[in-house]
Amino acid sequence: MKVLAVHPSALMYTKVFLRLEPLGMELVAGAARNAGHDVRIIDLQAETHEDYWELIEEFQPDAVCYSGSYLANVPEILDLCRETRYRFPLVFQFIGGHSVSFIAKDVLELSEGTVNCILKGEGDATVGLLLDAVQNGKDILEVPGTVTLDGEGPPPIFVKSLDEVRPARDLLRHRNKYFIGTLDPAASIEFARGCPWDCTFCSAWTFYGRSYRTASPQVIADELEEIKEPGIFIVDDVAFVHEEHGMAIANEIKKRGIKKEYYLETRADVLLRNKEVFKVWSEIGLSYIFIGMEAVDEEGLKQFRKRVSLDKNFEALEYARSLGLIVAINIIADPSWDRARFEAVRQWCLEIPDIVNISVTTPYPGTEIWHKEARRLTTRDYRLFDIQHAVLPTTLPLPEFYEELVKTQQVLNTKHMGWQALKDTAGIAVNLLKNGQTNFVKMLWKFNSVFNPDLQLADHQRPARYLMPMQPDAVDNIDRNDLYVHGPGGRKTRALDDATETFVDKTRMGEEV
Repeated sequence: MKVLAVHPSALMYTKVFLRLEPLGMELVAGAARNAGHDVRIIDLQAETHEDYWELIEEFQPDAVCYSGSYLANVPEILDLCRETRYRFPLVFQFIGGHSVSFIAKDVLELSEGTVNCILKGEGDATVGLLLDAVQNGKDILEVPGTVTLDGEGPPPIFVKSLDEVRPARDLLRHRNKYFIGTLDPAASIEFARGCPWDCTFCSAWTFYGRSYRTASPQVIADELEEIKEPGIFIVDDVAFVHEEHGMAIANEIKKRGIKKEYYLETRADVLLRNKEVFKVWSEIGLSYIFIGMEAVDEEGLKQFRKRVSLDKNFEALEYARSLGLIVAINIIADPSWDRARFEAVRQWCLEIPDIVNISVTTPYPGTEIWHKEARRLTTRDYRLFDIQHAVLPTTLPLPEFYEELVKTQQVLNTKHMGWQALKDTAGIAVNLLKNGQTNFVKMLWKFNSVFNPDLQLADHQRPARYLMPMQPDAVDNIDRNDLYVHGPGGRKTRALDDATETFVDKTRMGEEV
């Protein structure tokens, strides 16, 4: 079969700070190609809808699959499905990815028959099975993870080994368009998949059933050697949970003389436990580290069940700085914040040298806060669920909330964007421009055109074609089994030694380690 894989357009935040290689879509495309199908990819972060229609006219695919990893992309995907069905009535259309796995029935009903099925769970594990079933006229509900308006197939399954799934990087048409910070261009790579923690605001653990699986250091090094981009974004939800694995990858990189620059995300407690790993990585090219603090007080940390003390967070920041790393942190703005709270956060963030990102508390399907807060939603417009819009009642009037939010973001970004940022990174910028890379330099002045309180407020007034269904009353006692996409498999699904497993359990329960 001829298969077109489609990644939707950029979200608000990614229009400024980064544009990441669609690694999940490349993995699905690679699995489909390995199953014998002819595959193309189009990424609407870097191309246009006109490009999509030109490609589909030229390629004439038998099937089109869409990446539904982000909730805010659901309307765009559904519009494309409707128009594609109208123009090409015989094409088989399906959607996979993180977010749609939690809301499969809702999306199918909104599609009004234009989507044939949702493929829940790890798409690279089952896309070949689905395409073979379609090609051979078999019942697609026999494929694990499939959902149609007529019912559900068997539960989704994991890929047998992360070593066996390789992304079809060669199918991406504009590889120079992807960057994160000064890593321009940057490719993305996966060292491990899943998360063994259980934060209330996150759906990584509910998607993967609290599993944690790793790729072998040799396969990772093979892939790094093949990647042409000098910058590498490590996509793991929490990098280097397992000390031995992180060190083994570093040793393999050193042995082969691989020269790259890396950006990763991790937890403060993991950084402090595995200091030597991060020290070694700082010596082989790690330059950026993102630490999801989420809150600047103990009450906020408790709310998100982060269970890392403020002292540990600050200690981790200090250690990362001591390694010469550029440190970025995330703070979640709660709808309950008033002007005084915003001002306190601004002052705290200005006192530290690190890059600070402010996002907005957003209940997502698959998270615990979704089940507790969904009934209180002030909007059911999928487009607003992008962590930059308030979808819960705010203490301040909404216009004032956005004024304070953007003011806070503007103050913080002034430290790292515009002329000051260009001055600090002049050498890097000149080299990038010499090589024809303009993503980072263009980003420095885009903030005001994207982050604007009037525009954010106006987004709430736009007519919404696709609405979330009304939600039931909040649930205080949540059955965790109802949250999972991949059912929990317990200890055997986590590639951790006993000491690391104990560490994870203790930090999940809020114990000092």
